[in-house]
Amino acid sequence: MLEELRDALYSAVRLTVPEKTVAVAFSGGVDSSLLAKICSDLGKRVTLLTVGFAGSHDVGFSKKIAGMLGLEHKVVELDSGQFEQDLAHVRKTIGCDNTSHIENCVAYASIARAAKEAGIKIVLSANGCDELFCGYNGYRAVYDKGENAVKKLMEEKISNELVLVQEISQIAKEFGVEVRQPFLSPAFIEFAKTIPVGQKIKGADDMMRKHILRQAALAADVPEESAMKPKKALQYGSSIHKNFKKRR
Repeated sequence: MLEELRDALYSAVRLTVPEKTVAVAFSGGVDSSLLAKICSDLGKRVTLLTVGFAGSHDVGFSKKIAGMLGLEHKVVELDSGQFEQDLAHVRKTIGCDNTSHIENCVAYASIARAAKEAGIKIVLSANGCDELFCGYNGYRAVYDKGENAVKKLMEEKISNELVLVQEISQIAKEFGVEVRQPFLSPAFIEFAKTIPVGQKIKGADDMMRKHILRQAALAADVPEESAMKPKKALQYGSSIHKNFKKRR
């Protein structure tokens, strides 16, 4: 199954992204690092874009992993003034009260702005990996209820993520930038669902999760520090959530 997953990952990127020049929304974690490595392996000119407040986890960690991958890397350090402007604009534009959606859209406003400044029109994100490979803590919470409960939660998570990526696209388009999610393509979603749940999550106390995806990342020569790094969501790793709470 690991070899089939590898083929599906590379195929998803190849089919979704024919362009040669792309940016990758990059935290340094397993999902974005694997996406960046696949793009590089496919011969694309890759620029990694990281967003975060000064001193945030993602800013420091992404620099380390980008250096190990040997890819061009740009860090967008957020400041309070621009953050407040983007936050107000996102709230008005997407008309959504979901905190996570608002925070993600604020992050992608900065990513799209940076892509535009760099002359890059296509930004890739690794959205979908946590949903399809049981990355969230919610999967631990339902694990003991059985496989059907895990699969039901997966469907709910995917549906929510598809709404979020439409909101992200709406924000990015204002900068003339298109955000694509290769791992949310219909073909990849259907393939990922065929992977046994036990290869994704081992039990209710499984703090790592996404096991087969991490194995695929290691097989693709993603640095172990990234491939085996526990999940830290974008809004937390960038300190966006911390700053959002101050302005509620």
